[in-house]
Formats: sequence, C-alpha cells, structure tokens
Amino acid sequence: MTHSTLSAPDTGSVPTVPQRSPATLAASAAAPEHVTARGADPRRWWALAVIALTQLVVVLDGTIVNIALPQAQLELGMSDAQRGWVVTAYALVFGALLLLGGRIADFWGRKRAFMLGMVGFGAASLYGGLAQNTVDLIIARGLQGLFAALLAPAALALLTVTFPSGRERNTAFAVYGAVAGSGAAVGLLLGGFLTEFTSWRWCLLVNLVFVAVAVLVGSFVLSESRAPGRARFDVWGAVTVTGGFGFVVYGLTLAESGWLRVDTIGCLVGGVALLGAFVWIESHVAEPLLPLRILRNRVRAGAFLVQAALGALLIGSTMYLAFHLQLVLGFAPLVAGFASVVMTAATLVVVPLFTRLLPVWGPRAMLVAGPLGAACGMFWLSFITADGSYAVQVLPGLLLVGAGVGITFVPLQNLALVGVAPADAGAASATVNAAMQLGGSIGLSAFALAATGAAQTATAAGASPAEVLASSYGAVFFTAAIVLVLGAIVAFVCVRGSKEELLPSHA
Repeated sequence: MTHSTLSAPDTGSVPTVPQRSPATLAASAAAPEHVTARGADPRRWWALAVIALTQLVVVLDGTIVNIALPQAQLELGMSDAQRGWVVTAYALVFGALLLLGGRIADFWGRKRAFMLGMVGFGAASLYGGLAQNTVDLIIARGLQGLFAALLAPAALALLTVTFPSGRERNTAFAVYGAVAGSGAAVGLLLGGFLTEFTSWRWCLLVNLVFVAVAVLVGSFVLSESRAPGRARFDVWGAVTVTGGFGFVVYGLTLAESGWLRVDTIGCLVGGVALLGAFVWIESHVAEPLLPLRILRNRVRAGAFLVQAALGALLIGSTMYLAFHLQLVLGFAPLVAGFASVVMTAATLVVVPLFTRLLPVWGPRAMLVAGPLGAACGMFWLSFITADGSYAVQVLPGLLLVGAGVGITFVPLQNLALVGVAPADAGAASATVNAAMQLGGSIGLSAFALAATGAAQTATAAGASPAEVLASSYGAVFFTAAIVLVLGAIVAFVCVRGSKEELLPSHA
C-alpha cells in the first residue's frame, strides 16, 4: 500500500497529510511572482480537478496491482521472484528518478512535463495491460515509474503556481492531500473489482481512462510555467543512483539462491560501488540531484530512514497480505480489497487527531510510538495460520498497523524540512517520498528472502501447501516488525531537540 507525504512544490513528491507545514510555507516563498496575477483565473478549480486526478492515478497504481497479482502470476506463469519485480520495478524507478523529474519539470516546463508524463504513463499502462509475458509486464511497470517520476512533481508544481497563496491555496492542498490519502484505498477496491469481474489486465488498462480525461481537460485549463534561470541536469547522478539501487535489489533477489554465488556478490558489490559514485558526484557537481547538505542534519536523516522503513512496510509487506487473503484464506479479489482497506481507513482516522496532538506530544514521541505501534500490528500478523480466521488473526493487526502508520506520517514532513534553506525545500521534501519508494524496493527483496527461507523450512517439516504459504507470509510480517522497531530506534536516537526547534511553524 503506497502512501505519500506532503511535499514542497518545486521538485517534488506528492502529499498525503493536508497540513500547513514548512513545505507549504517554503512553496509560497518559491512561487514565481508573475503567477500571482493568475490566482483568480476561473479555470483554476478545473486545474485542481485535473491535478488531483493525476495524484489519484500515481497513488492508486502502487496498490491496484497488488490485488491483481495472484491472477497475473497464474496467467503469465511468473515465478515468485518475478512477481515481486512487478511491484519493485515501479517503486524503484519512481523513487530513484523523482528528484530528476522535478528539475526537468521546473526548467523544461511544468505543463509540458505534465502532458508528456501523462501520455507516457498511459502508453506504459497499455503496454502492461496487453503484456504477453512476465518480462513485458515488468518493463511496463518500470516505464510507469519513469513517467510517474516526471508526472508527480510537475503536477505538484502546477498546483503551487496555480494557487500561490491564501485560503484558496490551503483548500487546494487539502483536496490534493485528501486524494493522496484515499488513493491507496481506491486502488485496493478498484483492483479487487476489476480483477474479479473483468481481468487483472484492466488494473492497468483503466489508467487510459484517467489519462484521456487529464490530457484532454489539462490541455485547456493548465498554464505553462518554468523556474527562472538555466537548467543543469545531474544526469550522471540519476544514472548512478538508479543503477546502484537496482543492482542492490537484484543482488538481494539472487541471494535467495545463495549469498556466496558470484552473481549475487557481483551485483551487491556493483550496487554499493555505484551508490558510492553517486555520493562522489553529488559532492562535486554544480547542481546536484540531492545536495548532500540535506543529509548532514541528524534529524532530517532520521526522518528519511523512518520513511524508508515505512516504505518497506507499505510497499513491501502488504503485497504478501494480498496473497494471504486470496491464496490461503480463499477470499475473492474484491473481498480481499475490502479486507485490506481497513488499514488505510485506520490511518485516515488517526491522522486528524494526531495532527492536533503534534504540538503537545512533539514529533519525537510520535516517530517512536508510531513505528512501534505498527510493529505490534505486524507482529500480530506474523502468527497467521492456514486455518485461522480473518477477524482474529488479520483484522486486529491491520488496525494496529494503520494507526501506527498514521501517527508516524503526521510529523515526518515537518522533520524533513527542519532547518532547510528555501532553495533546498523541494529537494528535501522529494527525498522523503523517494526514501519511501526505495525503502519499499529493498524491503520487497528482503521480505522475499525471509519468505523463501520460511517456506523451505516448512516444506522440510512436511507442512501442507497452505501451511507453507502461511508460514512464509508470517515470516515476512515478522521481518517487517523488526524493520519498524529499527525505525523507532533510529527516531529515538536521531530526533533530538525541543518542540520549538523541531516544529518552528507551531511555535
């Protein structure tokens, strides 16, 4: 289940929590002056509708495929490792190229980038919906991630310049955030409906409807805008960070067959080397993709690591929840969608409450309590059995996970922007979203390792096929619980300072 966080406009990511954060303030300062006069444009609310629709497409595409994967795996004959890459390809490419996509949109033209991103996303969706084999589907998902990395920051930047300040701006961001928060739930329910009553392919083909509406209406209601100055694109930074994470994730996938294999070691070493090259490039280029000064602040670094842990949970482990509900408990796809959406509903319920409590509790307490609460939920889920019931073994865990995620989301964006210069606000905010996507990519590979090991142990013990599946999924949930506990420890160690220092906008 993919969530996004409220991000700063110029380079960025996509919002979930509709609150007035430092990102929003930085966005106001960064909006070009010449756009203010267009604030009263009567087309602005149509523009908001198009941009919100775009956000819905990007968010729901992270979850809609989860429900469809069991049928897709059966029809295309894909292995479990290949199945994971259907989700990983989207998250990996999206997260790695998000910062570059934001800079391209700012300097090439936000409307132009939006339109290209939309058309490309639609073409990739068509390719995936008509895929005749596993490789086609994985490539299509990667292409979706590529165009989403261009589309998402362009849409948010367009929202910023269309509503540069005032009450209308707050309303626009609230609508945008509400769509982001509900997009994961829409994806689960729509994916279940389409898979059950049509085909898994329509979970990709349905994007063509959204794309057609957005392109047709957007061509009339969106206005072009660009950032001042000349663009310098850190292409080599984008290549090394994408290749580095890609090799690491692929190396972890190969590790299922042995850690000491030459190809496993080669991929892991190559990935680490490329990531090292990325750090070197970022410290030497004039316009880095990720200014390293953003990572030197301990509080911000802690927020990024916690977000990566959430990505591992929401993108990685929830895929296995969909499999447990359908393959072990025997739920139909639509029922599985309703059963999964409980977690998102719990998140949406607790976010408004804890947003009000943030100035009282402070961000550190929430960033420790939230992951620990979610970890308790995953620990509960780790005890699932082949003959267990949803109400006893699954539902309580999902409620705990959803509540914990909501508590964690509330302070994350504020901490990601503590002490950030206005010029770095977009990059810092986009890094939070990128951390989630990349954390999800690595998490999927790590969880696959846990699932394989548990399945081998259960098979050796003579367990039935359903018991083997339940055992492997339980191992995934237990591993996710450990990741969340580590996230809480990181927050406890890294997030230091008074509430006034950590929450300047609430002081």
